[in-house]
Amino acid sequence: MLKTTHAPVWLSETSGTLDDLKALVERETDAADYPLASHIEQNTVIYQGTTFHAADPKDLMTELNRVFDTGPGIVAIKGAIPDHSIIDAATALFEQMIENERGTGGGDHFAKPGANDRVWNAAQKHCLKDPANFAAYFNTPAVDLPCRAWLGQGYQLTAQVNRVNPGGAAQTAHRDYHLGFMPPERVATYPAQVHALSPLLTLQGAIAHCDMPLETGPTLYLPYSHQMLEGYVAFQRPEFQEYFIQNRTQLPLEKGDAVFFNPAVMHGAGTNTTTDKFRMANLLQVGSPFGRSIEAVDRDAMCRALYPVLQGTDDPHAVIAAAAEGYAFPTNLDSDPPVGGLIPESQAEFMARALAENMSQPDFEAALSAQTHRKRP
Repeated sequence: MLKTTHAPVWLSETSGTLDDLKALVERETDAADYPLASHIEQNTVIYQGTTFHAADPKDLMTELNRVFDTGPGIVAIKGAIPDHSIIDAATALFEQMIENERGTGGGDHFAKPGANDRVWNAAQKHCLKDPANFAAYFNTPAVDLPCRAWLGQGYQLTAQVNRVNPGGAAQTAHRDYHLGFMPPERVATYPAQVHALSPLLTLQGAIAHCDMPLETGPTLYLPYSHQMLEGYVAFQRPEFQEYFIQNRTQLPLEKGDAVFFNPAVMHGAGTNTTTDKFRMANLLQVGSPFGRSIEAVDRDAMCRALYPVLQGTDDPHAVIAAAAEGYAFPTNLDSDPPVGGLIPESQAEFMARALAENMSQPDFEAALSAQTHRKRP
């Protein structure tokens, strides 16, 4: 009889070893694999912004895809937006937004709330405040081609401005959205193929709005770490965090440079050790067009109709899953910020909590309406 072996379906909070990570990341990037790049620096593939105008787009996207997939996972683009007047105009807008919104949020991702300044939903705010500058800012193949190389046509771009102020501490090293925003015990509830899928759904990027010498704390990376399947459950463990500190890379950037990387690369913003430099970047989180259901469903109405039916039910979780929105995103991070965690409460989680607390129908409907309103742009 033929014997077959199967990869494990489930990962646990203890899955993956430091030796597994070392076997993946302790290597050198070969420049010959990326002929359109200008050079390799600290295992990062560096491109000139002019290449994005001169090279055949399909050839360049093929090369970028290899970097994000089987390569080190990170590209830096020098002069992605070469006209600094465009950058400076956007910076002025973002700084005004920071002042106008100060004290209204309080949440942050992977950093102490309030330590840095954030502008959530910066893409929409930028576009509505100055559509001409928005058009000039994003009218560059140095942003478009990396996104298309990884996600294809129809990608969905969002942006969050991050300003790390003098003395701002480094972030905890992490992976990013989707699974990277969850604690290990929750991540372990997803089968292994979802761990492999999550990095295929998004691409991370950043555009430098000022010169970023090392003392200002530009992002720290661990090239090739995205290739460790168990990283979503492993990277928060102390031995992985210590290895990151000892082996991470860090490249200075100049105003108008851009960086794009696989969201599963272990990374984190560095410490701004200066006393007078405010390091600002526009962080791009670009999503696949395919992470959506086939039909538009009024889940609010379904929850309202089901709530009295489910009151007193011993285990309503399967019915809640069939009706309610099970994921907290997308949301409006201004009014529904990640305070107390990285993910706000989902509609399904709220409904389960309301039933457990025996909330009255009127109170449930009022709280559901408030939650729905918080998530709207």
